[in-house]
Amino acid sequence: MRLLIIRHAVAVPRGTPDMEDDDRPLTPKGRKRFRVAARGLASILKRPDALLSSPLPRARQTADIAGKAWGKVTVTDTPALAGGTFEELAVALAAYGPKDTVAVVGHEPDVSDLLGRLVGTPHTDRLIFRKGAAALVEVPGPLQEGGTLLWFLTPRLLRALA
Repeated sequence: MRLLIIRHAVAVPRGTPDMEDDDRPLTPKGRKRFRVAARGLASILKRPDALLSSPLPRARQTADIAGKAWGKVTVTDTPALAGGTFEELAVALAAYGPKDTVAVVGHEPDVSDLLGRLVGTPHTDRLIFRKGAAALVEVPGPLQEGGTLLWFLTPRLLRALA
């Protein structure tokens, strides 16, 4: 499968008074910038067969924006993307076939840890996702066997592609 890993866009800052961390939404600027980045993403990658998202608002809003850029892709809430284990995510992704393209939207450090584990880099050498960044990995077998990084794009590069 081709696994597209996306970090959520810019959200309300952690520690905002009267707001739990799990409730933080995207900021207006974060939504605006990611709409452009999502158009760039849609210009280089065909519509995914599935779009999975952490159920937390900032990730879900990011996934909804990406889904609209591809043309009405349905988003599936996937709790494993909100701090779940690699094994839980592997179970969720096992439902998809080797020819499928699956996009996932999650959080740091989880998305960087996932990418590092898939391409076999130690934690200290991992690629760090900026908010709104994306990476595409070719995963030829089970998730546990890893894959090959095809590309890693910053949000700025994605916006430039739009």
